[in-house]
Amino acid sequence: MSATIIDGKAFAARVRSQVAEHVQRLKDEHGLTPGLAVVLVGEDPASEVYVRSKGKQTVEVGMHSYEHKLPADTTEADLLALIHKLNADPAVHGILVQLPLPGHLNSDLVINAIDPAKDVDGFHISNVGLLGTGQKSMVPCTPLGCLMMLRDHHGSLSGLNAVVVGRSNIVGKPMAQLLLGDSCTVTIAHSRTRDLAGVCRGADILVAAVGRPEMITGDMIKPGATVIDVGINRIERDGKKRLVGDVDFASAAQVAGAITPVPGGVGPMTIACLLANTLTAACRANGLAEPQGLTA
Repeated sequence: MSATIIDGKAFAARVRSQVAEHVQRLKDEHGLTPGLAVVLVGEDPASEVYVRSKGKQTVEVGMHSYEHKLPADTTEADLLALIHKLNADPAVHGILVQLPLPGHLNSDLVINAIDPAKDVDGFHISNVGLLGTGQKSMVPCTPLGCLMMLRDHHGSLSGLNAVVVGRSNIVGKPMAQLLLGDSCTVTIAHSRTRDLAGVCRGADILVAAVGRPEMITGDMIKPGATVIDVGINRIERDGKKRLVGDVDFASAAQVAGAITPVPGGVGPMTIACLLANTLTAACRANGLAEPQGLTA
């Protein structure tokens, strides 16, 4: 068996196209342009690249992009003052504080200072609670992207056995909640799960988000299962640096029915869903109908 490749890059392009169409409609019919503010503290090279990409794609879909770059020694009080200012700005519908923050800043305090309605990362404790209780919330971008791809591939997810390997607050836990919301039977596994291979082999849907390079191998996968690889790991092999997932793609692709590659799978969906969340936030803030198919 050779797995169908779920092309996240192409799927993300479709999502961005849908977002752009909705944004144009908001402008034409309501004179409304969604705005996304991104706050970067310090000069982490990976974060700077990511923020530039976010800003570029925000503008490409017709939204306003507001970038706030602060020095690494910014005080907590100054950062919180900026967030409060953005909370009060009606032109800003989404606020994202790029993580990780410098060590002297309390990430939980900063994230929870964001207006939950503008928390397009879905990390605010209020949004975590709303998602966990099945209420309307802002949903973390990476799990939302995974859910979109699964719905597109399967149609209905109802009744399928899903295993999420990883229990992080950013991916593993919200992914499990989203799958429960679509009526899957969900197991959360992790690096200390007894007989992890046996648990994984029971999955119709296997989401790998454990942060260990190529930990999930082909012999851990049920034949025909759908495998979503959230991992992004930089390793050195044969003297070259490579990007690999949490799944050993070569062996897994021989067993799975469908699989996301790394790179080109889940990764591109994260920014696409950030744009979708900003659009959703703008619609909710103005009492307008939410875009169909772009939220959980």
